[in-house]
Amino acid sequence: MDRTPSKTLAALWMAGWLTLMLVIAIAGREAAREINVFQLMEMRSILGFLMLYPLIHAKGGLAAMRTTRLPQHVARNLIHYGAQLGWFFALTLIPIGQVVAIEFTMPIWTAILAAMFLGERMTIWKVTAIVLGLIGVVVIVRPATSEINPGQLIALAAAVGFGISVAMVKSLTRTDQTLAIMFWMLVVQSAAGLFPALYVWQWPAVNLWFWVVVIAFCGTFSHYCMARAMLHADATVVIPMDFLRVPLSAAAGWLIYSERLDLLTVLGAVLILTGNLLNLKPNSSPPEPAKK
Repeated sequence: MDRTPSKTLAALWMAGWLTLMLVIAIAGREAAREINVFQLMEMRSILGFLMLYPLIHAKGGLAAMRTTRLPQHVARNLIHYGAQLGWFFALTLIPIGQVVAIEFTMPIWTAILAAMFLGERMTIWKVTAIVLGLIGVVVIVRPATSEINPGQLIALAAAVGFGISVAMVKSLTRTDQTLAIMFWMLVVQSAAGLFPALYVWQWPAVNLWFWVVVIAFCGTFSHYCMARAMLHADATVVIPMDFLRVPLSAAAGWLIYSERLDLLTVLGAVLILTGNLLNLKPNSSPPEPAKK
């Protein structure tokens, strides 16, 4: 596997992640209005597997997907499945921009877990990127002082789950190929959601299949982009780049839904971008020797 450290390559893979995650948020909100979330998740996993199979076949078929870390794959994907369910539920309860903003507590959990369990160093630039990113999110969202909506709590729980999942992905990339990580995600999540999906199953209208296919494609290959980014940089470098999804979501809301893009939103975007630029600064200390 190509594990060449490169923040440039990590940033390019994260650009793919950002694009696909922006699209899936819009598609998810549209589809979840008409389809039960359990059914939506099951269709996403099955279609995603069909989309991924040509890559699996090219890499040697199912035999190439063998792993010595099956329990870790199962644990990671059950956590991610629960977080993804919560994310889709939240899209039906609160505005899409609020879901994305709350989701950005995820880097806090990822950074802490990566430092505690993966041995990643928390440099001043990484801490600064996280702090500026979170400030930028608060500036953009300007959270109200009214009582908390249940959708906000669900979105927060999903963010914690995503943070745990990302840290576990980083660990898995040390031994398993990106494609194998994707394969086991789709297999485990398909199995986990099969019976709940069958229980609530209703055949979707023709027009909804477009959104389901878009969700399956973006949901599958966004994780491929994330896993590839993790090969080239620490989780605490990769994840703060995801803060850019907040201003991108604001821009999409302005273009698609005519939502107002005000000066505070622009200021928040500048803070987020500044944090990411600082995070790309090279470390002053010499790199650690590669682990065998």
